[in-house]
Amino acid sequence: MSTEQELKDIVRQKYGEIALQDKATNASSCCGSGCCSTEVYNIMSDDYSKMEGYNPDADLGLGCGLPTEFAQIKPGDVVIDLGSGAGNDCFIARSQTGETGKVIGIDFTEPMIAKARANAEKLGYNNVEFRLGDIEKMPVTAKTADVIVSNCVLNLVPNKKNVISEMYRVLKSNGHFSISDIVLVGELPDNLKKAAEMYAGCVSGAIQKNEYLDLIKQAGFEAITVQKEKQITIPDDILSAYLSPAEIAAFKESGTGIFSITVFARKPNCCDTGSACCN
Repeated sequence: MSTEQELKDIVRQKYGEIALQDKATNASSCCGSGCCSTEVYNIMSDDYSKMEGYNPDADLGLGCGLPTEFAQIKPGDVVIDLGSGAGNDCFIARSQTGETGKVIGIDFTEPMIAKARANAEKLGYNNVEFRLGDIEKMPVTAKTADVIVSNCVLNLVPNKKNVISEMYRVLKSNGHFSISDIVLVGELPDNLKKAAEMYAGCVSGAIQKNEYLDLIKQAGFEAITVQKEKQITIPDDILSAYLSPAEIAAFKESGTGIFSITVFARKPNCCDTGSACCN
């Protein structure tokens, strides 16, 4: 059994490599894990290209949704992007928050931070910054953000409860988040769970959908809403790296589902409740 730190090290190493890959390689695999499919392109990622603020140099094809499309970002907002990669969601968020707002990207992979900062420099954005750090202990003071976004990142974190608690801490009263992630309905075969590449590729680190939503509720968030949901189909040429033909057939017949969901939730308004939610 790998420890939480060992799993983090796997993700850090893999995403350091992914930062050097092109979008086509990443998008045709499981979040860039390297197990590229010859059957299907864009296994998980959605098309950002028509969104305002889109920059192709920042799009590594690693997402599983379009959280910034649903995040209700307003001019002047402070937005935090968890697992900001090369900066794609940050730059789209910046187009929504405008010059009067601020966007902070957090990533714990140095090559990703370097790539994002270079992209921001090329674009001339002085209100978008990228901070190296662990989203389980964000380098951000409490009650900073109006909005948090994240795209296919929490599923990579072993201790999701810690991240959700940190999200609550850094959001302002009445602030909200919109995050896209991979969740499960039913149990993955053991070989998929154990595979390091599939872990770094978003699938084996995923938890049950109901458990995921319960963690958000337990942290104190309200107005929890699944804004978008789609089933992910992993092609046979990827599954065959981990499962026998008989196991693939059993997996498909099991009813197990791998889903991308985009979830919205709001931190309560402490002024209204007078409760401990201000913490």
